[in-house]
Amino acid sequence: MSGTTIRSIEPALFKVPLAEVLSDAMHGDHTHFDLITVRIALDNGAEGFGYSYTGGRGGHGVHAVVEHDLGPVLIGRDAADVEGLFGFMHDYLHYVGRGGIATMAISAVDIALWDLRGKQRGEALWQMAGGAGRTARAYRGGIDLGYSLEKLLASVQGYLDEGFNGVKIKVGRPDLAEDIARAEAVRALIGPDRAFMVDANYALSVDQAIAAAEAFKAFDPLWFEEPTDPEDYAGYARIAEATGMPLAMGENQRSLHEFACALSTAKLSFLQPDAGNCGGITAFLKAAAMAGERGILVCSHGMQELHVSLLAGLTTAEDPQAGWLEVHSFPIDAYTTRPLVVENHLAVAPDTPGTGVVFDWETLKPHRATSD
Repeated sequence: MSGTTIRSIEPALFKVPLAEVLSDAMHGDHTHFDLITVRIALDNGAEGFGYSYTGGRGGHGVHAVVEHDLGPVLIGRDAADVEGLFGFMHDYLHYVGRGGIATMAISAVDIALWDLRGKQRGEALWQMAGGAGRTARAYRGGIDLGYSLEKLLASVQGYLDEGFNGVKIKVGRPDLAEDIARAEAVRALIGPDRAFMVDANYALSVDQAIAAAEAFKAFDPLWFEEPTDPEDYAGYARIAEATGMPLAMGENQRSLHEFACALSTAKLSFLQPDAGNCGGITAFLKAAAMAGERGILVCSHGMQELHVSLLAGLTTAEDPQAGWLEVHSFPIDAYTTRPLVVENHLAVAPDTPGTGVVFDWETLKPHRATSD
């Protein structure tokens, strides 16, 4: 354990404003996002950085769990035992939460531990995640339900101009006819050969989702994301069985148990874990393995600057670009020293030891919400 003993754990909270108010069908308006960072220092002087984020609510709670609960009990432990500490943190917080704020705090710490592991080994995250390659298919997703049709199409055209060959839009307007018209217009704009996805943020009942899925078939979506309550696994199965529509979810599954339930019951075609809220890189890789055992493709939600390495490393020789990386409207990577790189429609993982996510602290400094 010499040299890898945890000496200190320091969380920080930033409230990062968005360029405009973004809206979806269930979460309402987003004016900013909360970014919670964690710095772990070892007795040999090495440092690792992790993070989580929220849609602008609850960041103080995540910060507090790291500061008051996880930090004190992890100091003096062996940072090299990443998987062991993952299990320890879950057991330690089990009574107060198996998801939500507790799991987001675990996520931030776990990511910092993986950053340290990579730096200690001299390995980039894509290598630690499987080493299959450095690229992943990427699509651009917008929080655009409140956009006029004109603004929506201009936004999608911007995604195409940036080099993306897949786009996702929000659906879940009160009148299904509006969603249909918007989906039709976007498909006409992007053409038949680019990937197109729709995301309802679980705003619909099962019956409404079945009707919507039938209507969206005309526009050949790759998937229908979170059509209904993400805890209603039987409801997802009903939608899939009734329509044959490929379904996707995962951003609201916050434990390996929840992923197992979804994979066994919901008849999904795509799983979308988020390392920032499901338990970190350790949980993401475990969920991906569970999906792979069932032949379900693993994609991602948010945090493109981190997930690009995980998806790139997980691809296989049989299908070298199996998953899809979501490039999210919360621009975390704009506050890093290496924003996401897209070449020939593919996102490229960083090749530096660790996670490759290095924050630009001077740019973040004006948005800090906690004292040093």
